[in-house]
Amino acid sequence: MPQFLVAIHHPDDFDPAVSEDAQTHADIDALNEEMIEKGIRLYANGLYAPQTAKSLRANPDGTVAVSDGPYLQTKEHVGGFWILEAKDMDEALEWGRKAVLACRTPVEVRQLH
Repeated sequence: MPQFLVAIHHPDDFDPAVSEDAQTHADIDALNEEMIEKGIRLYANGLYAPQTAKSLRANPDGTVAVSDGPYLQTKEHVGGFWILEAKDMDEALEWGRKAVLACRTPVEVRQLH
């Protein structure tokens, strides 16, 4: 069965202490429980803020440069994700719709190779 990434997008100034209330947490918990009950959730996790990332790039001399911060400088970042097993993109999008409502933030759905 195909697998899909459902990625939650946050603005770079996202602060869960300010942006997520008890109802948001309850809605996300309920969505996770539903995914588990339906047997489609393979893995889920949140990510630390992009400022904590390390980016690596190959240099022409074969060494690798490590720098602080995310690889891409954008106004949004992936804040968390689910890996789901669904019959097709349409089913994955239905779960993505539920994620948008539970998380109250944009979501991206992509099929894994």
